[in-house]
Amino acid sequence: MILMQKSLNTQVIIDSQQIQPIHVSNKRNHNKMKITLLTLSILALAISSYGFEREYVKRAVLSKEQEKVVIALAQKRGIKKIAKIYTYNVYPTAARGIRVKGAEQVKGREVSFKVLNVTYKKWFHPGSAPRKGDLQMGDFWAGKPSTQKQTILKVDKKEYRAGSVQGISIEECESILGLFLAGEYNHGPGVNEKSLNQIDWSNPNGFRKRGDTISVGFPHKNAGSGFFDLQIKLDGKQLTINQMFQALP
Repeated sequence: MILMQKSLNTQVIIDSQQIQPIHVSNKRNHNKMKITLLTLSILALAISSYGFEREYVKRAVLSKEQEKVVIALAQKRGIKKIAKIYTYNVYPTAARGIRVKGAEQVKGREVSFKVLNVTYKKWFHPGSAPRKGDLQMGDFWAGKPSTQKQTILKVDKKEYRAGSVQGISIEECESILGLFLAGEYNHGPGVNEKSLNQIDWSNPNGFRKRGDTISVGFPHKNAGSGFFDLQIKLDGKQLTINQMFQALP
């Protein structure tokens, strides 16, 4: 963010990273300029702190002008405060997608936020067009946002987010996650140990329990490279991975 102020004797450039006075002709103007610099620097810091996170893959980097269109679409679709805009590859095709995440609402251990999928004609499948009810702005269009929920898990005073928790207590999830993070687990003969080293243990997709069967999902360490579904058994503090399935893009 760059702000500029001009007077008869000086030009001041205010940058969120740097404040640089170019010239001041006398002491009186210097004092006035110090006040101006302080005021504008506070403003610049406030502006720079107001924004959103960007996570773009190499083949899908939005320009500033394109971001403006995506932001306008999101706002018209009800996402007034944007937390993150990210792009992703739609493997195994050459298409790329855009996703907008709204500000989080936290209530106890539950986190909810809106997510909007945005399509850019030049990045998506050939011949793609808006569906009935989609909102279009130029070459961009979007349907209605969805609401996603996550559960906060606490392990060793750190917080983690689980995409879903079904049929299992938060305490059990935290115990399982803690053992995975510490590397304190065993695995059956049919589990590929090299594949275990590719798992991002800090970002659980979800925990599910049906009867005595517990399933836990984790993404690949490399974004866009799929995810793993583990069938586990928890006996006290003994955690065993009985089966592992890998979903590839």
